[in-house]
Amino acid sequence: MASTKIRNTLGLNPCFHLAKPNALLFNRFTSIGDFVSCFNSAENSETVDSQITSLCRKSNSPVQAKKVFDLFKRSLDSGAVLSESTCNVLMQCLTKHKEYKMAFGVYEEMTSAGKKPTYISLSGLVDCLVYFCACQSALGAVGLMYKRGFEIGVYVANIILNGFCCNGLAVRAEEFLGEMERNSINPDKVSFNTLLKGLCEERKLNEAMSVKSRMECAEIAPDLITYNILIHCCFHEGQVKEAMLLLEEMSTRGLEADGRFYSTLMNGYCNQGDVDEAKKLFHEMLNKGISSDLKVYSCLMRGLCQKGKLKEAKKMFNNMLKDGIRPDAVLFNGMIDGLFKAGMANKAVELFAFMLEKGEEPSNKTYNVLIEGLCQAELLDDATKILEMMLKKGEKPNVFTCNALLKGLFNHGKIGFAMGVFEFMKSDECIEPDSCTVNILLNGLCSNGHLRKAEKIIRDMDEHNAATYSILIGAYFKVGKVRKALKLWNKFLNQGLIPDSRLYGSMLHGLCSNNLISFAKGIFMKMQSSGPRPRTCDYNFLMTALCKEGSLEQVRALFRDMCGGCCEPDVFSYNIMIESTMKSGDFQLGNKLLVDMQRRGLPPDIVTFGLLISWFSKLGMMEEAKSIFERFKSFSLQPDAYIYNALLKGFKAEGNTVEVINLLQKMAADSVPLDAAVNSTILACLCDLPEGEKVAELLPYFSQEKSNRRSTTSDELLVRLKNIVPMLQSSVL
Repeated sequence: MASTKIRNTLGLNPCFHLAKPNALLFNRFTSIGDFVSCFNSAENSETVDSQITSLCRKSNSPVQAKKVFDLFKRSLDSGAVLSESTCNVLMQCLTKHKEYKMAFGVYEEMTSAGKKPTYISLSGLVDCLVYFCACQSALGAVGLMYKRGFEIGVYVANIILNGFCCNGLAVRAEEFLGEMERNSINPDKVSFNTLLKGLCEERKLNEAMSVKSRMECAEIAPDLITYNILIHCCFHEGQVKEAMLLLEEMSTRGLEADGRFYSTLMNGYCNQGDVDEAKKLFHEMLNKGISSDLKVYSCLMRGLCQKGKLKEAKKMFNNMLKDGIRPDAVLFNGMIDGLFKAGMANKAVELFAFMLEKGEEPSNKTYNVLIEGLCQAELLDDATKILEMMLKKGEKPNVFTCNALLKGLFNHGKIGFAMGVFEFMKSDECIEPDSCTVNILLNGLCSNGHLRKAEKIIRDMDEHNAATYSILIGAYFKVGKVRKALKLWNKFLNQGLIPDSRLYGSMLHGLCSNNLISFAKGIFMKMQSSGPRPRTCDYNFLMTALCKEGSLEQVRALFRDMCGGCCEPDVFSYNIMIESTMKSGDFQLGNKLLVDMQRRGLPPDIVTFGLLISWFSKLGMMEEAKSIFERFKSFSLQPDAYIYNALLKGFKAEGNTVEVINLLQKMAADSVPLDAAVNSTILACLCDLPEGEKVAELLPYFSQEKSNRRSTTSDELLVRLKNIVPMLQSSVL
């Protein structure tokens, strides 16, 4: 907690909590002589003031700065009275080495002794307060600087800008940039790049592009850092075309891409699944004489593994060795992660074994990637074996390890074990649960029907964020507790907090699912006017609800907005539109939509074809239904019972016995599992067969065998988990 004196001096809001310097640091050395001797610089005849000043000037590492602070505390404890200049020099030294807790301790001592801080000390205080996530208090410190007659430079302003951005307050940072200009503090390139990075990290690409325009209007030319930030965000948001336009613009400005920039581009393409384009950039980079490094190889090999192109990854691995670049744990981590994402868990484990064979020691991250990947592949049994190996090797699991294990346990319904891991995390000093832990916990409890436990955890929490509210609001809507959900939403807004995309999405989905379409439209309009830009899934939620309601014109209007550039429609968006057009009787448009989605590079799925076949069959348009069915088979998709049921009903209605029998034969050949609906349709078709037909001979045999896959949550796994929890509580952890 910040001292009352400092809060009173600055007029700080008491709701901001600042950490005090660690008292253990004050007693590290046995004597001042031991301390001074390690520097071999101060004469015995010098005063403590001159000693501290001299040592601060010679300090070139955080370790040395800490030792100077230790001397400072011991001097005060022995009754020495230090000068203002000494305190200010020490404050400057500590902030330079980012020892903010100690610097704040010096500031406390200065002000409590009535000493006046200089401009450098006050700017250091701003740094400290930003480090303590107390940006509003940092503004109070700036006010104190003005009060003392100091002029505020762009350096101090940039510290506050960075503080807002690092704390997820990019909107406030943008407002502060305007305040800088109004107070005659001209933002520089660092100011704009800081704000751009903050906006991009909050996935506010449109706002970031506006800031870039604002930067150009201020006659500050974007540099490589600017374009790197924006292009990375474009790839992250799936805006590949926008990224390429920025790349072209960068070239027209005469900016040449360096190795780091190529790495960003290749990483972006690999994350989009376009590893071929990434390879082209790799060869382009080499042709320009830009040498590749381990980071570039890591990125490409991860991308190749994600695509399952193991031979190419192995070839690149050998080329890397020829270039004299030694693989490290980071490279193996990326490849292992890529294999998991490609659904090749066995290959990922094989690569891990190869890594051990080559003598590369797995890092904590390696174990985390393995545990998380195995949990996601529903191989919790194997994940626990990796955890056992980790513990036996003396590796210390961290919060990421525990989070991955928590998620896996919740996904398998092992609530008791999951809560045991969480309790262990709370009791261990080195593994402090983070916001991700809490969200996994809440999501796991809510998904498994333990809403009351989730509510209790939230009540015990000191702070709530948008993600926390999003999970609980979604859970309330899911069980029909609409009033509770709306009450929690209002509570969030009344606290002055800003909803993010996920929270808006939870509200929108919940309202649509509970047929509160008018409220949902209100939320959607709020997103369009002042909130985060609606995502594709947000459009889909509202379009689905409107389609069920019969508001087909509104569905079309929303779809036009999407295609007009608001966001990219996906396969689900097209499926909603196809259902909407077929409901309205516009069959021609339904077929056009099927063609259009393929032009956009969106392959139709089984739902797309099912909708078209079902509607054409209902309307007796069996030639069209058959045509769609033939196109369906060309996509190598397996028809399900729903599609066969629709076709059987259509052919039955027109009395086409031959087609009915042919379909039954195809169903048997495809081993389509029969449900109650399709059984009923088959019986009705057989009853309609003309007299004299040999039904027994015509009807094929349908196999009803079910897979008997052994569950990973076996008794053997439960025994292993029971053994691991005590290990977590008593081993190196």
